[in-house]
Amino acid sequence: MKTHILWDIDGTLIHNSRDGATVYLDAFSRVTGGPPRHRIANPHGMTEGQLLTELLELNGHPLAMLDDLLAELDVRTRAQHENGYTREAVAGGPQALREVAGRGWGNALLTGNGPLHSRYKLLAAGYSIDDFNWQNSFFGDRSPNRPHLTSLVAPTLGEGTHVIIGDTPNDGLAADSASLPFIAVATGAYSVDELRSTNALIVVDDLVSGLDEVLATITELKERR
Repeated sequence: MKTHILWDIDGTLIHNSRDGATVYLDAFSRVTGGPPRHRIANPHGMTEGQLLTELLELNGHPLAMLDDLLAELDVRTRAQHENGYTREAVAGGPQALREVAGRGWGNALLTGNGPLHSRYKLLAAGYSIDDFNWQNSFFGDRSPNRPHLTSLVAPTLGEGTHVIIGDTPNDGLAADSASLPFIAVATGAYSVDELRSTNALIVVDDLVSGLDEVLATITELKERR
């Protein structure tokens, strides 16, 4: 049976960045005619579909604008990339992907971002598009929340060991909702102590000091099946 490691992006493979919100605000302003008067207090762990829907609602705009907003977000993201925008990979991220692939497991994504936004974020942080199986990945540009994303994993990937690695309690709750194992890394907005309040199998500080424990935990999961 196959093993898929489903990586979150922001806070897990790349460091969160305040600059990352720029494309959302720019796209919103272009589609609605002005910047949002009200913003999402805590966007960590939200899908793009969820975040943009709530942003439209908060600011009194029709939800029918979501398609145009997502299309404009892709345009703004591409322009940002072409202007040389960079992001920072977390320490140990590229090595973790290599170790996973070296064991014959699949690296894929389970992210709140859309496919194009995901590609440009990863490229901006120095990852290769070829590091991931995109057909076995799950994107949140049209998902109302993360549990919706995780509900698609088993029907899409079939039997096997499918592990979510993320940095927020929302990642853990979404994994729980689909009875998927969750591994937490404290490289995002939440501390080790905060992540230990989830049902994570393990919580590691980062993908350098914690990589051996992450790999051992996945190996143990495979051996139980």
